[in-house]
Formats: sequence, C-alpha cells, structure tokens
Amino acid sequence: MKEMLIHFAEEDVSIAICHEGQLVELYLPRAGEQRLLGAFYQGRVANVLPGMQAAFVDIGLEKNSFLYADDVYTSYPHYTEFNQTEISKTQEKDIGALLKQGQEVLVQICKEPQGEKGARVTMQPSLPGRYIVLLPTANHIAISRRIEDESERERIRGFIKELAGGLGVIARTAAATASAEELALDLHNLKRLWKHIQGKAAKSKTPALIYREEDILRCVIRDTVSDDIESIIVENISAFEKLKEIIMTSAPELISRLSLRAGADLFAIYSIEEQLLKALRRKVWLKSGGYIVFDQTEALTVIDVNTGKFVGRCNLKETILTTNLEAANEIARQFKLRNTGGIIIIDFINMEQEQHKQKLMSHLAEELKKDRTRITMLGMTNLGLVELTRKKIGHDLSYSLEEECPYCRGKGKVFRV
Repeated sequence: MKEMLIHFAEEDVSIAICHEGQLVELYLPRAGEQRLLGAFYQGRVANVLPGMQAAFVDIGLEKNSFLYADDVYTSYPHYTEFNQTEISKTQEKDIGALLKQGQEVLVQICKEPQGEKGARVTMQPSLPGRYIVLLPTANHIAISRRIEDESERERIRGFIKELAGGLGVIARTAAATASAEELALDLHNLKRLWKHIQGKAAKSKTPALIYREEDILRCVIRDTVSDDIESIIVENISAFEKLKEIIMTSAPELISRLSLRAGADLFAIYSIEEQLLKALRRKVWLKSGGYIVFDQTEALTVIDVNTGKFVGRCNLKETILTTNLEAANEIARQFKLRNTGGIIIIDFINMEQEQHKQKLMSHLAEELKKDRTRITMLGMTNLGLVELTRKKIGHDLSYSLEEECPYCRGKGKVFRV
C-alpha cells in the first residue's frame, strides 16, 4: 500500500510517499528558498551568443538565465521586432536572427539554477493541470504513454481536439478516468491562466516575476496523487482543512483517502529521517548482502553493483543474476528518492549468459516504468555498462539536505596537519 505523509516543521511542509513503509519519494523544500521550476518571468536579453546558438536573459535572479535557440518562440501577438517570413524560411534557428540584445522576452524556467549555472528558460511554456498540460505555443495533441487502451486514447484525443482551438495539449495519465466535463474545465482554466500571464507580462516592468505556483500542497496533489496512492495522512489540522479544500476543488474523488492524525509526528513514526540518512550515503546495502555505490558529478552519475556479503545458494551465475535483479529494484527506487538526473551509467556485475542479460534489462525497464520522470534507456554496451538518461527536474536530495564542506570544498579530503 502506498501512503502520502504530510509533515510540518515550523512553517515548512515536507511530503513523503511510502510503499509498505519504505520511503520512495520525497518533496523537501530547502530552507529559505522558493520553488522556481515552472515560474514565468518577463526578462531582457543580456547577451546573444552565436557560437553557442543561445542567449543569456536577465530575469532578476542572481545569475542570468540561459535560453537555447531551439527554445525561442517568435509568434506572440506582441512579438513584432523581426521579419517572421525570413525566420520561418531558415532551416535551423539562428539565435542572431531571433533575438537582439536588450529585447524583452516572456520566459518560463524549465531547469532551476544549479551550482555556478543560472536557470535554463524557454519561450515555449507548458502549464500543467490535473488532467492535461497546455502547450500554448504548440499545436499538437499527445497522450500519456501510461494510457495503453487504444480506444481510450482515441476518445481523449478526439475530445481534446475539439476544445484545444489549435493549441498544444498533452493528456496526463489521470485523464483516463476523467469525464468530458472535467477535461473541458481543466483546459478552460489553463487557457484562462495563460491569458492572465500574457496580460500581466505586457504591463510589467522588466525584469519581473510574472507568475509562480506558491502552494506545494496543490502542486503535489495535482502532479503526484494517482490511483496507486491509497491514503493521504496529515498531522496538522490547519493543513488538513487546507488540503481538504484543495482536493474538493481540484480532485474530489480523492477526498475519501484523506485522513488526519492530529499531533502525530508522521516522519518519526515512519522512520523517514533514518531512511533519508541512508539515501544520502554513497553505499547502499541490499537485503541479500550485496551493495550498490553511487558516485555523482555535475552531469553524470555512475552506479556500481557488488555482491558484497552475498554468497548465493546454487552457483556463481545465479548469485550474480540474483544480486543484479535486486540491485535493479533498489536503483529504480533510489532514482526517485535522490531525484537523480542527467546521464547515468550502471555497472552491473558481469554476466556471461545472454539470457541473463536480457532478463536483467527487461526487469530494469519494468521497474523504471513506475517512475513519473522521463527515462530513456540506451541499452547495454560491449563492456556490460547500462546507459540511460533521466530528466533533471528540480534539485537532488543532497542539495535539499546538505551543504558543501567549507574545508574540503566537496572533495571529501583535507590536507594533513
């Protein structure tokens, strides 16, 4: 059974999702920081970089944001600076033809600032709702791959096509259980929000924050709660009333899953802090006695699988396969818990039999399907390394809970005295 726990510490809210008592996902805001992902800003182009086909945009944050040429959109109603016919004939987007220094642009943060890098932004925004995602600058309709029934996919596609009015729309997994009226209302609200954002941007001084979702509870209910979450438990009565209001207005079918345990420390009851400390370690032990090791750089995560204390029961080949399969389960869980993103290389224990390799890859693919974040598996190399990518969304767990050591500056070693 999956449970969602909503915990309050002073003014901060933390949300944990557990499966059979084991922590699988965590939403933990860093103290003193606001959620920037998905926020809209009216910015000004600070620099145009033809050599990188990108531009830096001042949106009022500490570091200028980064905008790729492919993320530029030039057909807003107020966008009249350049010759649209000339641009449309260009086979590849030329940043110098699309943007000029000092130009004002409406952008959305699609990747939060990390380390020395500023935020990455786009002029092709997306607005998520409970059942659909509105793509105001696109014109295609897409259906979540998790909706597998072809007749249901066609039903949703046909209905949305009538209502979209030429705008791009992605039907989320929750759309499979939504009525036509619910889909229509969701789309109507998102269109109204987009109109509000455009209107505010046209009147605002530059740089300026135009729109940001402030309520983490509303975001999590919209984006996270699905049919497999059977219980939503709150320990604070004011939060319970607030959440009840959110659910009644956005997802009334979930109200029966909401419960209150006033005064209880849910994170202590479910040993969340203890599980978090384990998730921050470089080495993660498996139940069998094997272990996996996580080594992370800014853009690459390398995972090594070892048999450790596990000696097996039958023979070496079966021992290795059993360890690899158990490691695949834990790696998929750790991806969500650590919010690992970017390029990932997994060094499973070497297997000689092709049948075992195929069984491992199929098992890993099935486990990764449970992840809401987009993952692309590239297969196994000749060296037995599994390559994949996981979309970076927000910050990883270490960023939320840890700070860089002032002595070693992240090296993990200091000079001997």
